[in-house]
Amino acid sequence: MDFEEIYQEYFKEVYLYILSLSHDERIAEEITQEAFFKALKAIKKFDDSKDIRAWLFTIAKNTYFSHYKRKKRQVDSGAVEESSMEVQIVKHLMNEEDAFMVHQFLHSMNEPYKEVFSLRTFGELPFEKIGRLFGKSAGWARVTFYRARKQIIEYMEAMNYERD
Repeated sequence: MDFEEIYQEYFKEVYLYILSLSHDERIAEEITQEAFFKALKAIKKFDDSKDIRAWLFTIAKNTYFSHYKRKKRQVDSGAVEESSMEVQIVKHLMNEEDAFMVHQFLHSMNEPYKEVFSLRTFGELPFEKIGRLFGKSAGWARVTFYRARKQIIEYMEAMNYERD
């Protein structure tokens, strides 16, 4: 696969991932472009036996944090914890077997957690719109999403513990 194909196939996913970290479209666009530039420069060092999507996400995440260090901004500890939870969810969804387990668990989750998580993760809806769908606030949607995500991560950690 040449780099143009990689760019076309993964740009949107990497952009959405960075947008979920930065909550700023301009910064997400800038970081994604910079991450793909770094990937282009390092593509010859990439081990083809590894998952290219995970490699791109790692470059993008590191570029995002480097961006804020250069700007001398502090990323609060809540954002770091949140981003590590995002990375866990992304890793589970990238692995086909784990993705199936996440979907199985999602199917058994109580409402509104199931629907809010699905709307946010798969429908890519902003919290404001999700809140409006339920006749609630954006804050309610955000809290519900984070609680659902926490349930999924705890389930996946328990399942991985059982596998080991």
